[in-house]
Amino acid sequence: MRRLQLISILLLVIVLAGLPQVIKKDSTINLLILIFLYIILATGWNILGGYAGQTSLGHAAFFGLGALATRMLWFKGFPILPCILAGGLLAVVFALLVGGPAFRLRGVYFAIGTLALAQILYVTVGNIYPQISALPVNELVSYQITDRYYLFLGIAVFAVAVAYFLVNSRLGLGMMAVREEEDAAESLGVSALEHKLIALGVSAFITGLGGGAFAYYHVSFYPQFPFSPAWSLDMLTMVYIGGAGTILGPIIGAVFFVVLKQFLVQNVGEYHLIVFGVLFILVVLFLQGGIISIWKRIQLARQNRSKKVALKLSPAEKVDSSVLASGQGKENHY
Repeated sequence: MRRLQLISILLLVIVLAGLPQVIKKDSTINLLILIFLYIILATGWNILGGYAGQTSLGHAAFFGLGALATRMLWFKGFPILPCILAGGLLAVVFALLVGGPAFRLRGVYFAIGTLALAQILYVTVGNIYPQISALPVNELVSYQITDRYYLFLGIAVFAVAVAYFLVNSRLGLGMMAVREEEDAAESLGVSALEHKLIALGVSAFITGLGGGAFAYYHVSFYPQFPFSPAWSLDMLTMVYIGGAGTILGPIIGAVFFVVLKQFLVQNVGEYHLIVFGVLFILVVLFLQGGIISIWKRIQLARQNRSKKVALKLSPAEKVDSSVLASGQGKENHY
């Protein structure tokens, strides 16, 4: 079964890699790039928020640091891939520096603390770099959307693969134990702080890579834009809509979020924020497992139905067996 799933995923990646050769509309390629970006961000956030159980509202800081470092190094003439890697590593360094003090807080206080840190960076970067960051003329002339597409696709595949292997490892089990009951995990010898820091570091690295790809993709933007709190809220919304603590949940949430957002922006404009807010509240109240939980409920309903059918058939089978037994007894008697 697992081999079949891996083959299906491989075929999907091959199909996605071949799409730029078939699709000629830049608008469609841009939409796919946006989906890949949000898959990266949602998957990165899910490692900390979904598996380790630490709800962060400050992931925009990691996204922004990755974008800022990549943009600055790239403009100085360094190759783009090392620049993106450096952006991811910078996000990890910052995460580990603030992780120790931040994890002294729990629950809603941790969420507020991470939001405050991200907001500090947002204001600071806006004051230091108030001018818009635009591509140089030589880079603008040689701009290729296909190169960006493959970059985002590669990082998205990498992010999902990291999440898959992490949560299926002993380390991932430790994270989930901390999520369920931190004190109980500590009593069993699982270091809560260590596992939360590892989850934070991996989550920040993936988010920083997404920021680096964002810096390479956009022609111009204000340096403080990637630090906006809206990015953190988008990550959280996608994960909870798709299904927190799952591999497919962030992917489903990202696709649903991007497609619905594009539709609403074109039809209702700024009111799309109200729609997303209402949708998020409804999911939290009535569909706590996210969209992916619908499939789980269908599977559970099928299992219950098969059990009921088996229970209904069992009395008939008993009658048949008793009739056969009585028939055999009469034959022996006569």
